[in-house]
Amino acid sequence: MSSMGVIMLVHTAFGRAEQLARHWSAAGCPVVIHVDKAVPKKTFNAFKLALADLDNLHFSKRHRCEWGTWGIVAATQDASELMLERFPEVRHVYLASGSCLPLRPVQELVDYLEERPNTDFIESATTSDVPWTVGGLDEERFTLRFPFSWKRHRKLFDRYVALQRRLRFKRKMPNGIVPHMGSQWWCLTRQTLSGILEDPERKRYDRFFKRVWIPDESYFQTLARQRAQVIESRSLTLSKFDFQGKPHIFYDDHLQLLKRSDCFVARKIWPYANRLYDVFLSAREGAANPTEPNPGKIDRIFAKAVDRRTRGRAGLYMHSRFPNHGWENGTTSGQYSVLQGFSDLFEDFESWFAKATGANVHGHLFAADRVEYAKDQSVINGALSDSAEIRDYNPRAFLTSLIWNTRGERQCFQFGPADNQELGWFIAQDPNAQISVISGAWAVPLFRSNRNFHELRKEAAKLQRIESEFLDVLRSPHAKARIRIWTMADFIENPMEHMQTIIDEIGFKSLRRLAEAPKMNDLTGFGQFLQNLKNEGMHPYLMGDFPVVGNLTGQPQPSPKPYLVR
Repeated sequence: MSSMGVIMLVHTAFGRAEQLARHWSAAGCPVVIHVDKAVPKKTFNAFKLALADLDNLHFSKRHRCEWGTWGIVAATQDASELMLERFPEVRHVYLASGSCLPLRPVQELVDYLEERPNTDFIESATTSDVPWTVGGLDEERFTLRFPFSWKRHRKLFDRYVALQRRLRFKRKMPNGIVPHMGSQWWCLTRQTLSGILEDPERKRYDRFFKRVWIPDESYFQTLARQRAQVIESRSLTLSKFDFQGKPHIFYDDHLQLLKRSDCFVARKIWPYANRLYDVFLSAREGAANPTEPNPGKIDRIFAKAVDRRTRGRAGLYMHSRFPNHGWENGTTSGQYSVLQGFSDLFEDFESWFAKATGANVHGHLFAADRVEYAKDQSVINGALSDSAEIRDYNPRAFLTSLIWNTRGERQCFQFGPADNQELGWFIAQDPNAQISVISGAWAVPLFRSNRNFHELRKEAAKLQRIESEFLDVLRSPHAKARIRIWTMADFIENPMEHMQTIIDEIGFKSLRRLAEAPKMNDLTGFGQFLQNLKNEGMHPYLMGDFPVVGNLTGQPQPSPKPYLVR
């Protein structure tokens, strides 16, 4: 008979539980099984009958084991008492579940414990030292009362917690004990376990912990500190949890990962992971030089998995992060350029800029009627159509999808006050965005149009207000994009220099600097147009200063005639 006894808590996958119980029993370990009282009696009786041929296996009194409640502790207590009573030769009691799978020969675990006869292996740390509690309850899980099930009566649970906080209710620890927390899966010596179960103050402790939240992670972890001679504050069972506190489930493709851990037992194993059960439950001899369990070997892999799940790849949105604001790993996946006013001021600007930079230069992607893709495409990478209705359903997702699906190619697009403005703050706060604005250039198409002047004035006032609000966003201290803003008058003074600055920021490598700027629209009479707007009561201030008569700076001027000075 082995010196190690195994307690199994079972509530599902009874075929696997039977297989595991036989594996423990075949290694000489006495087994005590607790089956959740929620399991139908017919299922329980069939499971019990299937194991009736094992002499070193017993079933303990059944309790209803609901997550976060006292039933799991009560089940463990009764199973432990039965183990200590029926098997006096047991020196260590190992708590496992029906989904815990031995990763190494059981004899290696027995030998390991026999070399440490007075050592208890139980994760036990004070509430201020544990980083894994999820749900906002650390010390409060001991100082408040929790009579309601978190899963079945969530509203009552939350309201009762809020009521106790409002009334400043606070329970005292019995006998001044210091609460500790840790993994439910422990391995305790007979002396420690019997000391906890036979403690004269046990009724008092049980009464207190019955109203503690998730007591299976604190009852034995706290009381073991009073009884143990030597505590190794770690579990011999490999169990991993995600960032939400949910246990990782191991599948067949985790085989090599589990082997690398050198751990004795792992949970939680998928019941249909046939390869894992076949490999680890096959008969093997113990290693000549047994290695120390080292789950740290795979911790970094789990850390990377959590990081990938919570952060993902830059600019890629998926179901695990999309609903949570601020969980994105970068708002977009690559750098892009937003150009405002350029296509208004220059003729055929998109084709010229595409040739000058090698980038994919679109028109107004957020125009009211349709998405103006480069080369007048109707569908682009990622099956993004030119439908304005589909785009406007979620403009942010449209832009991030466009940047993601065209990775490796720089995207540039026109933007203006007549476009959908919903993305103003988004692009301003995106470090990947390069935003170049010629303020007031929207007035050029109005100037060149042949519309009724009363309509032009009304449209100009509207566009100026929208652009002014966008410029306020760009000048905000919260803006993270690379932003350059020129008034129209400032830009046309030296368009070559400003255009070269934009192209250099994009990163286009060329041995030669720009030889010529794109052709500018004829602005003859533009100053008078602005004066007419002023005369009608509108003040066009975003364009800068333009003369009412005469040629604009930057426009070709006729050579003066020579004259003679006498």
